Amino acid sequence: MTEQFSEVGKLRAVLLQNLETVGETVTSYTEDIARLDVLTRIEKVIQKIVHSLSKREAPVLELNTRSCWSNTRFDKSVGLLMSSDTTVTTIRSDCPSSVHKFALFLKVLAMIYKLVQTDSYATKRDMYYNDPQLFGTQRNLDLIVDDISCMLRVPRRSLHVLATSKGFISGDLCYLEADGTRVECSSSSAAVPVSSNVSGITSIVSSAKFVLVVEKDATFQRLLDDEFCTRLHPCVIITGKGVPDVNSRLMVRKLWDTLHIPVFALVDADPHGIEIMCVYKYGSMSMAFEAPSLAIPCILWMGLLPSDIERLEVPQDALIPFTKSDESKLISLRKRPYISCQPAWEREMDIMLTCKQKAEIQCLASIAPHFLTRVYLPNKLLYGGWI
Repeated sequence: MTEQFSEVGKLRAVLLQNLETVGETVTSYTEDIARLDVLTRIEKVIQKIVHSLSKREAPVLELNTRSCWSNTRFDKSVGLLMSSDTTVTTIRSDCPSSVHKFALFLKVLAMIYKLVQTDSYATKRDMYYNDPQLFGTQRNLDLIVDDISCMLRVPRRSLHVLATSKGFISGDLCYLEADGTRVECSSSSAAVPVSSNVSGITSIVSSAKFVLVVEKDATFQRLLDDEFCTRLHPCVIITGKGVPDVNSRLMVRKLWDTLHIPVFALVDADPHGIEIMCVYKYGSMSMAFEAPSLAIPCILWMGLLPSDIERLEVPQDALIPFTKSDESKLISLRKRPYISCQPAWEREMDIMLTCKQKAEIQCLASIAPHFLTRVYLPNKLLYGGWI
């Protein structure tokens, strides 16, 4: 059997031994902030502005910079965290280049304060259309909401701001939405959209033995079409359709916290796929302040592995040559703080860098039409002892 399969088998024992311990380590970080506390934090920001005005000084807002790796630190049991000693971005009310942004922050803070105070919720889309001319673009509003979340040290869900989900989920799973709606995910032919209020989900019931996180929607749909969840019952599959949104990450994390079962990643054998897996496992730089409630530290890289390409003798015409951008991305990934604690990943990345080739999961279809669902995944799960 291959070295990778042997590693999966060994990891299984280690993972099961530590799964509950790691879960307990992180749980203390994941509780939502109480409404009164959120209101108090917003009021302190406003009080500081009023105090500046009373002294005839121009008010400023200070935000932790979310676009710099130096502002993050790595904890292997949690993921990427925002460093306590971070650089700060200042938004001044007396500077022509930032006065509009300052006004937008106050506008959004006022909207959030009202939502929390009245115990109501709104999507980011709803907030944007409250005054689209003022915000300019949806992205402007989205960035401000995330900045406010970071500034207040409050998860976005505690700000009562929701986002429309782009992910889908299927398998042996049912639960209740916040409004009491019962959601059944066991249909073999259709997937369920990930909830826009994951924190409101309760009464999760599942006999699943594992969760499979799928990078691409096309691969996810292929698994559905081949009735993967029925063939390898019981399990749950979920996709964030590329770079995952917060709700998809929250959903995977909630399943891991609740069910205490292994989580596997199925991504393309390319730098982009590896980075997406790292976002699920360790969090992202821009959302490092929320990593404790989003990251899944025990996630395992099931495939597609660069070593699988040669082992399975994938036809050359199904592979894609590396570009300079791919090579730069891979070299950049190698320098990230969490890669050094994953020697198996380093070996796979070395193979990719040496061969200068990448492959999409769909390349397995060049071996046989149903190779992914009937041979590749079942064998990896079977040899690892997961089914």
